Amino acid sequence: MKFLQNYPKEVKIFLIASLINATGSALMWPLVTMYVFDELGRSMSDAGLVILIQSVGGIVGQLLGGSLYHKVGVNRLIVGALGMNALALFTLPAASNNWTLFMVAMGLVGLFNSLSLPAIQAFIGFRFTKQRGELFNVIYVANNIGVALGTALSGFLADISYMLSFVMNGVTSAVFAVFFFVYLKKVGGDSPQEVAEHQKAGPDKQSTWKLMGHTRIYLYMGIASMFLLLGNSIWNTGVSPFIISEGWPKKTYGFLWTLNGILIFAAQPLVTVIKRWFASTSTAQMTVSALFYLGGYAVLLWMPTYSGLVLGMVLATLGEMLISPAMPSFISDHAGRSAPFYLGLSGGMGAVGRVIGPYLMGRLYDSGGLAPTAWLACAMALLSVGFFIVHAYINRRGNSLERSIG
Repeated sequence: MKFLQNYPKEVKIFLIASLINATGSALMWPLVTMYVFDELGRSMSDAGLVILIQSVGGIVGQLLGGSLYHKVGVNRLIVGALGMNALALFTLPAASNNWTLFMVAMGLVGLFNSLSLPAIQAFIGFRFTKQRGELFNVIYVANNIGVALGTALSGFLADISYMLSFVMNGVTSAVFAVFFFVYLKKVGGDSPQEVAEHQKAGPDKQSTWKLMGHTRIYLYMGIASMFLLLGNSIWNTGVSPFIISEGWPKKTYGFLWTLNGILIFAAQPLVTVIKRWFASTSTAQMTVSALFYLGGYAVLLWMPTYSGLVLGMVLATLGEMLISPAMPSFISDHAGRSAPFYLGLSGGMGAVGRVIGPYLMGRLYDSGGLAPTAWLACAMALLSVGFFIVHAYINRRGNSLERSIG
């Protein structure tokens, strides 16, 4: 982390603000199912429906966030989305008295939380062009530290009040909105590169359909990400019930995610070596990432023991560490001023896998236990490898697509 000294002071403040926001977000997501089932007295099907609605809202938010970046402006989009997300979270206590209103509020939370994601990624990509690859990775690590802190705190807050977790999430989102309002006012919404891209593009702006026609920059990568996230649902709807059915302590499942959080921070030197030796480009990092996921799922299939689960989590975490900064870095490097649109589009496509994965995995687990879910995860990872290879192949001809995208 010594290289952080090379960044301006506002970047370090930005990282702290991101960590705080990630901590607040993590306070809520582990407790939604428990809250609906325990506090509201609804069925697990109802709890699953709420998660589905929130996830669909997230997909819509990703797509809208990318499309509105240049139309609304980075200041209004980021600050407005974070502010509306805080407002939606603050309405949850009152909405809990009405099931329909609660579902609507959860859908809005998913929408507004995701609305700011492609805008923040694009802002980083435009402003810090020379160091954006490593900065995406540092932010990813900071956010995961926040997730670890938030998840740990959520249980203590839930013992006091579920709603306290929701309100604290709203507070951190509001603080993040205030930070961006002050920060963007200080540095300005558009970086010199973004201004240049505006001028280069001229008054003629491409339509959404024309942008979607440039399939080589997003389509194969987005499909690969969708398959990868679908397969990754095995941890919640395959591994989790498997641990319970084996009679192992529930804390052993929590340890797997503790290991995930530790590795994301501690295994950075190993990932750096992997990048240097095997995956020097962002396209190569995506492909190698999918291979690590495939290896992790294969271990779950052939070693259905706790040591196998641990090894599988190690391999999958290495895959996660490679792909999370690689996708936004690739789009920021190759999409020019249209990067926000493609960040939202590829993110939305990937999120589809996260929506349908739990249902498919749940059905397979009910019919045959862990083995069929592991087979599905392996198949999805293999498809992901194939689509990432196709993505790398069709983008190998040139280092930049700015001219064709505008």
